[in-house]
Amino acid sequence: MSSYNAPIRDMQFVMKELAGMDAVAALPGCEDASADLVDAVLEEANKFASGVLAPLNRVGDTQGARWNDGVVTTTPGWKDAYTQFAESGWTALACDPEYGGQGLPKLVATAVMEMWKSANMAFSLCPMLTSGAIEALMLRGSDAQKNAYLPKMVSGEWTGTMNLTEPAAGSDLAAVRTRAEPQGDGTYKIF
Repeated sequence: MSSYNAPIRDMQFVMKELAGMDAVAALPGCEDASADLVDAVLEEANKFASGVLAPLNRVGDTQGARWNDGVVTTTPGWKDAYTQFAESGWTALACDPEYGGQGLPKLVATAVMEMWKSANMAFSLCPMLTSGAIEALMLRGSDAQKNAYLPKMVSGEWTGTMNLTEPAAGSDLAAVRTRAEPQGDGTYKIF
């Protein structure tokens, strides 16, 4: 089993002394990011990273997700871990409160994301891609798109993907036609 313990003291030093957390917390919209709150977020994130994500790292490598007869089954323990992740509000950390986010500075979210990556890189990719999709919608989405997608993405009910296409490199996503239908038991049938 993998183990992980975040270097919280080092993170606190970098955030305060090098990145100017006090100045960041004084910015409009960041006023709630007190030192006590940030410390509590880092402590809780470390508990999740070390207690939930790190123990799943090895099983993810050895068993992985499976696809059988058009049905995808996730690695044992990963569905529960993601459910805990979403219910704990980790996706919402730096998101706009208008869409269900917590509105904390990206400086805090970056330290927390480092914990996910260090504890379990494979697991961390889904929240990372979701964060990117949320940011893309926030920056360029219409109000209708934001209202339709952001609440469910910020809550963790929906996740985001990375959509790159390189026709000359064998990854022409426009040529791919597939869909996943939930089977009601936590699995999906792929068509």
